[in-house]
Amino acid sequence: MSASSAPNSPPTSSPSSAEEQSAPEGGYSLSKPVFFWAAGIILLAVLFALLLPDVFNSAISTLNSTVVSSIGWYYVLIVTAFVAFGIIVAVSRMGNIKLGKDDDKPEYSVFSWFAMLFAAGMGIGLVFWGAAEPLTFYSENGAPPNAAGLADPDRAERALGQTFLHWGLHAWGIYVIVGLAVAYAVHRKGRPVSIRWALEPILGKRTDTWIGDVIDIIALVGTLFGIATSLGFGVNQIAAGLDHLGVLPNSTTVQIIIILVVTALATLSAASGVDKGIKILSNLNMGLAALLLVAVLILGPTLFLLRDVVSNIGYYLQNFLQLSFQTLPFRGEEGATWISGWTTFYWGWWISWSPFVGVFIARISKGRTVREFITGVLLVPTALTFLWFTVMGGTALYKSVIDGVDFTGGTGDIDPNTALFDTFAQLPAGALLSGIAVILVSIFFITSADSGAFVMDMIAHKGDPNPPRITRIFWAATSGVIAASLIWVSSLSGDEGSGMTALQSLALLSALPFSIVMIGMCISLWKSLSKEVQVIERLELRLRQREFIERYSEEISDRVDARVEVQVAEHLQTFTGEMQLPPQEGSSESTESRTAPGRRSRKNPFTRGS
Repeated sequence: MSASSAPNSPPTSSPSSAEEQSAPEGGYSLSKPVFFWAAGIILLAVLFALLLPDVFNSAISTLNSTVVSSIGWYYVLIVTAFVAFGIIVAVSRMGNIKLGKDDDKPEYSVFSWFAMLFAAGMGIGLVFWGAAEPLTFYSENGAPPNAAGLADPDRAERALGQTFLHWGLHAWGIYVIVGLAVAYAVHRKGRPVSIRWALEPILGKRTDTWIGDVIDIIALVGTLFGIATSLGFGVNQIAAGLDHLGVLPNSTTVQIIIILVVTALATLSAASGVDKGIKILSNLNMGLAALLLVAVLILGPTLFLLRDVVSNIGYYLQNFLQLSFQTLPFRGEEGATWISGWTTFYWGWWISWSPFVGVFIARISKGRTVREFITGVLLVPTALTFLWFTVMGGTALYKSVIDGVDFTGGTGDIDPNTALFDTFAQLPAGALLSGIAVILVSIFFITSADSGAFVMDMIAHKGDPNPPRITRIFWAATSGVIAASLIWVSSLSGDEGSGMTALQSLALLSALPFSIVMIGMCISLWKSLSKEVQVIERLELRLRQREFIERYSEEISDRVDARVEVQVAEHLQTFTGEMQLPPQEGSSESTESRTAPGRRSRKNPFTRGS
């Protein structure tokens, strides 16, 4: 996973406010409560893990299992609700509202926008789990409890369908909520680039108080643990890939060296900004990912994969609702454990990533309408993700189901660190494909740390679009140190997987309070967008009234003039007739009484009164 930093120029506001992005009172500066509280919480967690690793792992594991077993259903419910909310907003009149002034144009081309979107939301995780997750769900020990008894072909189909659930519309639906809320506040209302301002419609004047500080602290802590989790996955796969290629043995020392080197590169990239390092790396990521995808498609079972992608999309759409609300209540402890280890973990992982990914995609989406934003963020990366998993995971499943390759080594368990490389080993030019994959993961590693540091520093500096380099270095280094520390501690304890388990648990726990913030974002968005729609409808009504008047006023005027002319002509004719009647001698009638037949007597205007 990765994301990008902010453009150098500040965003502009809506036509309704017609003002530039407003800095907080007193200007941009380090928000000491946000920075020091977030840094303090993170430091305490790391020290706890380093000094008391066994107690730390036990406490985090117990707390995580308690939370997940209690509110796993809540995560499943709200994430599906986020997807529904985004779709409803997109198809409604709210979708016509532009994220910026009405005449603003998008800052990035469609290709660059899609490339950065794709790199922002997935990245390392996509490469890491591309073959590993479908193989795990197909394997004897990793299959979902309600799929364990299925025949091999059916279980393989179910494995990819379950993978699509975790990486499809639900993941991007989470990003839509945060990204749209931030984009609206920044580009439409001219607010600083910070999470708190997305809740201004319901917080009002309390937005820039301690309440806003708490919101930003939650976002920073969750983001950092989410990034550290992803970096942990990345370093494990890079080390496994180098070992697979015979370059370096996979050891704790090698992993820590990789983290330090890549974190240093990420720090340099973060200092360069969006239009240099991060944009270039995102486009390079997209190119390498496309190259790897096409190569595996050609070298693998091509016809099978083309048929499989169509079948997988159909399976996903057909079972979308059932998968979306899946909690396995009748599977007892086994079902609860599986859901918490996979689906609930993913929802928590995406939520913990959403502040930084949301801020990133908001900053690159100025000038696009709400409908364009939701459609682009929700559908395009999802389609590319489905294609990726079908090619990588489908190839692995083909080798397992059709060719009989055992990727578990007889243990029934899949090693996610080596699953992708084991799959490439079954293809021509497998070593070359593995080398490209290692480079791809490394670049994703860099963009994860640097863009995450950039976004976190913007939040810590009250939305400053160009925060100081020194604090960017702090956040980039901290994410790498956390991952390295927990990997090192887990190696000392003899349980090399405990560090990653602890990181996953921390990410999941930090996502809980931010999920409440996201619900507030939905309410804020609905209130703001609804008000704009009401204003637009009133303006449209006035415009229609004006057009009606302009269209029919001339016709009405002509008809009135015609009737007036007819009446005037009738009056003139009557008057002329009266003047032409000669007086009769001996008649006692006065001039006023001589009128045309059938008309009321009226006084001659030229006769003086008595």
